[in-house]
Amino acid sequence: MSGLKKVHLDLPATTQDLRGLEIGSVVYLSGRVFTAREGVYKRAIEDGAGMPASREALGSANFHCSPAATVEPDGRFNVGAVTATASFRFAKWLDGWFKLSGCNIIIGKGGMTSEVYRSSFVPNEAIYLTTVGYGTGALLGRGIRQVAGVHWLEELGLAQAVWVLDVENFGPFLVESDLEGNSLFERENAKIAPGLERLY
Repeated sequence: MSGLKKVHLDLPATTQDLRGLEIGSVVYLSGRVFTAREGVYKRAIEDGAGMPASREALGSANFHCSPAATVEPDGRFNVGAVTATASFRFAKWLDGWFKLSGCNIIIGKGGMTSEVYRSSFVPNEAIYLTTVGYGTGALLGRGIRQVAGVHWLEELGLAQAVWVLDVENFGPFLVESDLEGNSLFERENAKIAPGLERLY
């Protein structure tokens, strides 16, 4: 990744901060991130529970992941690694999610389609960051400074609960979609596709 543009982003990020991000850039985050998987989206939106805490408490960057968490002797939680999950499953909830959460950064694995970015992300001035490959959970864990809170642990269980994490130089992530709804994966696939046709 030595040839890629690197950006260190303080959270919560402003729209102006996000406007400066180009697809394909490497991003490291410092500030507050919270996890939310399918169980949280369903509970918050379909079940009408709303968000488990205020926007100020949760932050505005949502990571689609589950943590490897342990309980310390004093009762504190420690998260040593975080494993991203595929984000395409979340698309059906996104419009409601952006309205409820106020998030402007979604982080996950694999991304979504440019149609989803244009219809759901762009109107909410949000971007998508993707993990850079498999097996990066422990690497990402190094950027976690503390667990600032846990919500819906009893209701949803450890993997699906909302984990609020204070992070520093948390990454690396790739900018998969920008504020215009462009997709890094679709751009690169378009470059490769003609060669595949010739190959076969």
